[in-house]
Formats: sequence, structure tokens, C-alpha cells
Amino acid sequence: MHVLRFRADGSRPSGPDGMPEGASMPEDDTATRRQDRDLDRERAQAQDRNPDSDPDPEQAYADGKFRGNGRNETRQERADRQWQELVQEIRVAQTGVQILFGFLLTVAFTAHFQQLDEPDRTIYVITVVLGSLATGALIGPVAFHRIVSGRRIKPEAVTWASRLTMVGIVLLLATLVSALSLILRVTTGDDLVPWLVAGVLLWYLLCWFALPLWVRGRHTNGKNDPGNGKRPGQAGGQVKTP
Repeated sequence: MHVLRFRADGSRPSGPDGMPEGASMPEDDTATRRQDRDLDRERAQAQDRNPDSDPDPEQAYADGKFRGNGRNETRQERADRQWQELVQEIRVAQTGVQILFGFLLTVAFTAHFQQLDEPDRTIYVITVVLGSLATGALIGPVAFHRIVSGRRIKPEAVTWASRLTMVGIVLLLATLVSALSLILRVTTGDDLVPWLVAGVLLWYLLCWFALPLWVRGRHTNGKNDPGNGKRPGQAGGQVKTP
């Protein structure tokens, strides 16, 4: 039989855990608290041994996290974030291509279109085709996401949608250059038209590709970069073993 003890003032003495002697927490809760304390103690000891160490990428993936890229997120959370960023980028590109493509479609129904010579009509047809291809590529990620939605392949969907978006941007670049060439030929007919078009093309290439690539190469080195959601040490779909 368990005997409860009391002090002279009528209070019960406390045990080492701060609970009144003879009293106890539920068994499951107590075990959970002890496990948490043990884990915290082990983590603190590991940090004290090597305070400057980075978290192990393999362990981070095993825990469902990857902290090597500076974000405390799972692979699915990372895909969700990247998808939201990609959607914002597509909206900007779609606005430009839709306005340009709508304008090109109306040109064929104007009176001045019948006065164009054969080379200008050829450039117009090429421009319309490029604009249509760019529209398809930039709207493609929307259809792609709708078809694969709910299949638990968001990281793969982000990868393919990103590729479609880049193809659409390249086609939009070609559409803009072709449309500029047509407009300058019709309005000026000057020999400087090819040089003007080439100058604008170089400006597009600088703003859209050269500058971002230069900044990426200057400020990133790829250390602990998960790379499209792949596990660290994974190359070409294979995981390297020591």
C-alpha cells in the first residue's frame, strides 16, 4: 500500500521533476517528454562539438526537410513555392504576347495590308506563326498543371512547366523581332532597318538572358543546391554511393 507523506505545514513534498511526491503524469505523456528531452540534449551536444557545421543534406532529406538552400521546407513545399513564382512570371509574359498577337491578327483585315509586297507579307505570316507558337507555349503550363493536378508529381510539373515557359520566352523574342522588322520596313523602308532590328535584338538578349546568367554565375556557386528537388549526390537519376 502506498503511503502519502506530508510536511508539517500540510503540503506534500515535491519529487525531482517538480511534481508532488506520489503523483505522476500519464505514462505515455511522461515517455514522450523524456524522449523530447533526450533529443534536445543530443542536438545540443552535437552543436557544441561542431557549432559551425552545416546540416547534413542527406539527413535533412531523411527528415523531410532540406535546409541547404537556406529555406526550411520539404520537397513538396519547395515545389509549391516555385509553382507560385512561375505563375507570376507567366502572367507577365502572357500579357505581352497576347497584346502583340491580337494586334497581328487585326492587321490582315485592314486596307493597307493589301498593298504590302510579297516579302513583307512573308514576314507577316512568319510573325503570326511565331506569335501563335509563343502563345501556346506560355499557356501550356496551365493545361499541364490541370492534367497532372492531384497526381502527387508537383516537382516534375514545375520542371516541365518551367521548360515550356522558357520556350515561350524564346518564341516571344522571335515574334517581337519579326514584328519590329515588318513595322520598320513598312513605315520607313530605310536601309538602316536591319541594323535597328539587330540593335534591338541585342538589347533583348542582354536584358533577358545575358544579365541574369551573369548575375547567377557571379552570386551563386551551387553549394548544397538541391537542384530540381533531387537528393544531394544524385546525378542523372542515380544516387552516388560512397
